[in-house]
Amino acid sequence: MKVHYFGITILVFKLMICESAKILYIMPFTAKSHYIGMKNLAVELASRGHDVYAITPFREAEHPQKYTQLMVSNISLWEKLFDVTPRVFEMMDYSFESYQMILYRSGFMVNELVFDSPDVQMFLKQNHKIDLVVTEIFFNEGLYMFAHKYQAPLVLVTTVGNSFKGNYYMRNPLQLSTLFHEYGRSTEPLSFLGRLYNFYICSYDLLMLKFWYFPRQQESALHYFKDLPQPVPSLEEIQSNAALVLLNSHYSLDNPSAYLPNIIEVGGLHIKESNETLPKDLQNILDNAKDGVVFLSFGSNVQTRELDKDKLDAFLKVFGELKQTVLMKWEDSPMQNLPKNVILRKWFQQKAVLGHPNVKLFIGHGGLLGLQETISAGVPILGVPVFGDQFLNIIGTVQNGHGEILYYKEINEHVLRDKINKMLTDRRYIETARKVAMRFKDRPMKAMDTAVWWTEFVLRHKGADFMKLPKMSYIAYQNFDVYLVVISVLGGVVFVIFKLIKLVRKAFSGKKTQKKQKSS
Repeated sequence: MKVHYFGITILVFKLMICESAKILYIMPFTAKSHYIGMKNLAVELASRGHDVYAITPFREAEHPQKYTQLMVSNISLWEKLFDVTPRVFEMMDYSFESYQMILYRSGFMVNELVFDSPDVQMFLKQNHKIDLVVTEIFFNEGLYMFAHKYQAPLVLVTTVGNSFKGNYYMRNPLQLSTLFHEYGRSTEPLSFLGRLYNFYICSYDLLMLKFWYFPRQQESALHYFKDLPQPVPSLEEIQSNAALVLLNSHYSLDNPSAYLPNIIEVGGLHIKESNETLPKDLQNILDNAKDGVVFLSFGSNVQTRELDKDKLDAFLKVFGELKQTVLMKWEDSPMQNLPKNVILRKWFQQKAVLGHPNVKLFIGHGGLLGLQETISAGVPILGVPVFGDQFLNIIGTVQNGHGEILYYKEINEHVLRDKINKMLTDRRYIETARKVAMRFKDRPMKAMDTAVWWTEFVLRHKGADFMKLPKMSYIAYQNFDVYLVVISVLGGVVFVIFKLIKLVRKAFSGKKTQKKQKSS
C-alpha cells in the first residue's frame, strides 16, 4: 500500500511540474493544411493545463481558457511571392530547383508576417518567461530564434512526414537509399536512378541551405530580434540543438528507418477522435448509396475549380457513367448539365465522409493530412499529385497496394475510366486499404498522447539534453579523423612492407650478380 501511495505521489509530482508550463507555439503559415497539421497539439496542451501562446493566422472560435492567440495577417504567400498568382496545376511544370526557390523565399515572407503583427509586437514588449518553444520544420527557421531569446528548449514538428534537413541538422543517419527528400518526384525511388536522383536533390538542397538560405535567414532574423542573449548562435546551431522532433510519419506506411531517441513518429497527429455528425441530407445520401460512393476532394490548397476544362469534362463524363454516387468538392458556382449521380459541395467534412462504410474510393491530390485520414478510414485512393510531398505520398500508396497514381497531364476519359473501374472492381485495393488502416492505428498510444507525453517529457527534464548526440564537429561525428589515421597507418605499413620487399629483392639480385661474376 505504501508503494501504491508513493507511485501516486510521483505521478502527481510529475503532473505538477508540467502544469504551469508556458509554451510559445508558432504556426504562422497561411496555408490551411499546415495549420490543421499543427493546431490540435497546441489546443491539447492548453486543455491539459499549459499556458499556450499561439502565433497563428487562423482564429479558433472555441478553445481552452489557457489558449491565447497572437494573430498574424492571413495573407496568401502566393500573393506576396508572385505578381500574377499562378494556377495551382501549373506548378507541376516547376522543376525541383524552381519549387525549392519558392519555398526558400517564403521563409523571409513568414518573418515579415510574424513581426508585422501587433499582437506579436505587444507580446515581445511584455516580460514573459517561456518554458518551451514549439514550431514547424518548414521554411520558418528565422523564428527558431525565439528559443534563444527565451532560453527555452525547442520542439519541432513536421507536417510533411520525414524531413531531410531535419535529419541532417539533428545528425540523424540520412539513409539516402531508403529515406527520400520529401519533395522528390521519382516514380521508382528504390531503383538505382531513383536513389541517384535522391542523392542529387538532397545535395542540391543542402548546399543551398548552408551557403545561401541560412546565411540570409540569419540576417533576416537578427533584423527583427533585438537585445538577444549573447553570444547569438546560428540558426543551424539552434536547429541542431532542438530537444525533440515530432514526425508526422509512421513505419506502417513509410520505409522503416533508424531514428535518434529524440525523433518520434506521431503520424496522424491531426486526426482527432470526435462525434462529428454529417448534415442530415448528406448523411441520407451516404446511407442510401447502395452501390457505394466515390469521393473527390483536392483539399484546402488545391481548388477543383482550377481544373482545365478538358480534365473537368473527362471527370464529369466518367462520373456520369458510374452506378456509384459521386461526392465532389466544387468551389465555384453550380454547374449546368451535371450528371444525376454527382453531388457538389463547396466543403465536405472529409474525415466524417471517409469514415462512412459506403465510401469505396477517394480521389485526391495526395496531401499527407488528407491521405492519412483516407488511410485511417481504410479507403483506397486514386492520387493526382500536384506539388510538394504529394508525389512521394502517392507513390507510397502504390507500393503498399492501396492506391494508384493519376498524372494530371494524362487525364482523359479513357485513362480515368480504366483507373476508376479497376479500383472499384478489384477487391484487392479495399482489402489492402483495410489492412493498412489496421496497422496504422495499432499502437501502444494514440498519436496525440504520444506527442503530448514526449513534449511534457522534455519539459520535465529541462530540454532532455541526455537524448541528444554529444556536440562534435562534423569531421569528428562522421569519424573522418579516425578513418584518416587508420588509412594513414595502413598506408604507412604497406609502404614499409613494399620498401622491405624491394630491399630484399635488391639484395638477392645483388648476390646473384656476384655469383655469376665469380663463375665467369
